[in-house]
Amino acid sequence: MYLMFNDLVALLSDFKGVREADHFYMTVTDSAAEDQPRGLFIPLSDDSGELLDAITNGAVAAIWDKEKPVPRYTPNHFPIFFTETPLNAAGELLRFYFKKIDGDKVKDMNVTKFVFLNKKLLKENKETYDIAVMLENLSMKNTNNNDERRG
Repeated sequence: MYLMFNDLVALLSDFKGVREADHFYMTVTDSAAEDQPRGLFIPLSDDSGELLDAITNGAVAAIWDKEKPVPRYTPNHFPIFFTETPLNAAGELLRFYFKKIDGDKVKDMNVTKFVFLNKKLLKENKETYDIAVMLENLSMKNTNNNDERRG
């Protein structure tokens, strides 16, 4: 079961571009240089690369920091989902997707491939590149950040 356009709209309602309910994403990545067929690009840092490279490598949508200007070369129909913090949006997206596929027992089910190559993110998860462990660490980090803001 692929991640769908309507899934993103449910999480990130601020977007521009074409509205295609049947749009699906086979790949989610933070690296513009990564091959990303039917990809969703999420630039998490300056090391992520340019949106143009992501589009060239197969991105069909992006999650974008609303404080940063969208490059002028971006096609008008290209879906851009805006967020205040792309890292938090990536964590929410992972949690949402795990809930979406939880319980499905189809052996040959099509699933969205998540590829995060952000060096800081990987450095924080020193001993694993497992996406479930990274999600857990992100959740813990976000919980700690929220606690600090309250105090």
